[in-house]
Amino acid sequence: MTPTKILTTNTHITAAIPSDAITLWYGLINIQDNGYRRYWHMLDASEQIHAQQLNNESVQKRYVAVHGQLRTILAQTLKQAPEKIAINKAPQGKPYLADYPQLAFNLSHSGNIVVIALGWNCQLGVDVETHKQRPNLTGLVKKCFAEEEAAFWHQLPDDQKTAEFYRFWTRKEAFVKATGFGIALGLQNCVINPEQPSTFLSIPANCGNATNWHLRDIELPYLNTQTLYSALSVDKEISTIQLNELRPDLCWQSMRRV
Repeated sequence: MTPTKILTTNTHITAAIPSDAITLWYGLINIQDNGYRRYWHMLDASEQIHAQQLNNESVQKRYVAVHGQLRTILAQTLKQAPEKIAINKAPQGKPYLADYPQLAFNLSHSGNIVVIALGWNCQLGVDVETHKQRPNLTGLVKKCFAEEEAAFWHQLPDDQKTAEFYRFWTRKEAFVKATGFGIALGLQNCVINPEQPSTFLSIPANCGNATNWHLRDIELPYLNTQTLYSALSVDKEISTIQLNELRPDLCWQSMRRV
């Protein structure tokens, strides 16, 4: 898989998305009081009710901030007021834009990091994970990896196994999110080609042809010294990915393009 290459830095961009590109924003989740209050008023009634049902205050603040940041990006892309954007949910729960179904979006957050992906006329999913040591990687591999993936993982040197686990995990999560089925699809049934990890060996029959789906690992710069793993899955060729840093003041900087 070709790594993301830095082409431009410190260049302000607009929220316009080229028709053949996928645009990603990444950054820290802004839960400061001024940002929280601003984001709260952007949410629709169902989002506000959901937030109020979250008992943990920090979880509630992250939910409000993440969905407020999403609505701000959508608003600038669609040139709409963020609180006026209608976000519905498909039968399996995947959100979509009721008035602009041709614009796909997806978000993922881990700890205090958020990644948001947008693209036209496609299905897409994105996942991000912060690195942490896991005591039972072998058990997770047995449960969530296909035979071909597990065989590849087991032959790796021990010092590479944790990182490679996260790479497979984020690719699989991005794919099941893109389909709308989520992990109920069965991560072990979404078989990535270990020798060419931008492609699948097989996927469940209800997800279409495996050759139509594409994966890309996304190299995110360190945020607060955290090691991050992120992946994107799209049901069309990924010709260009524009990666932008999401600032707390919602001023985006173009960082990378692949």
